[in-house]
Amino acid sequence: MSDLFERGIDCFNRGLWFEAHEIWEDLWNATEGETRLFYQGLVQVAVGLHHLSRGNLRGGRRVLERGLLKLQEYPAGYAGIDNRRLTIELESALRNAAVPTIRVHPSG
Repeated sequence: MSDLFERGIDCFNRGLWFEAHEIWEDLWNATEGETRLFYQGLVQVAVGLHHLSRGNLRGGRRVLERGLLKLQEYPAGYAGIDNRRLTIELESALRNAAVPTIRVHPSG
């Protein structure tokens, strides 16, 4: 499972949001328990950023907001990433309806 997570992070950090979404969706579908909702949030923010990057502001913001709400339910360093920093950057993207450079960083 961690291989899918890492591959998704790599795609996400390169701005390949559609690809990150596809990889994380496989991970989300294969996961149970509390982490499942976290992965779903990652899938949704990747889809939202993909839509924003293609000019679909309304759809992108809607999906991004749903994913962000899920990610905000988790601690700052969840799953070995800096979830706090990620959610702050996603909040900025929502406010500005733009795709700044958003990356998933390791926690710590």
